[in-house]
Amino acid sequence: MTEPLNPGSHLIEVELQIDRVTIVNPAEATATVRCMLGPVRCGARFDRIRNSAEAIDLELTRILAYPGRSAEDLDPVHTALVTLRGTGAQHLTSATPRYGWQAIQGTNPPQ
Repeated sequence: MTEPLNPGSHLIEVELQIDRVTIVNPAEATATVRCMLGPVRCGARFDRIRNSAEAIDLELTRILAYPGRSAEDLDPVHTALVTLRGTGAQHLTSATPRYGWQAIQGTNPPQ
């Protein structure tokens, strides 16, 4: 588990790397992701795309871990299908050989 960026803060930085994304509607996307920094918990808020100026405000509302089991969190290097809801879902992209992987960054909810 990572340490808070600010010692007085209870916010934990998290990051998901996106492999494949499906935009369900402008406010919802499902994506196959790998946890790069975490663990990431349901309720995590993502407010930035690494190396991008695009604005997002997405909440992780569902994690389906292999083999299709609902989970409350996702540990680093594990993959899952997740649902993200909020503003900026249309800015998420699937990985490609030319552009590589997109990563979203944010924080877990307070415990």
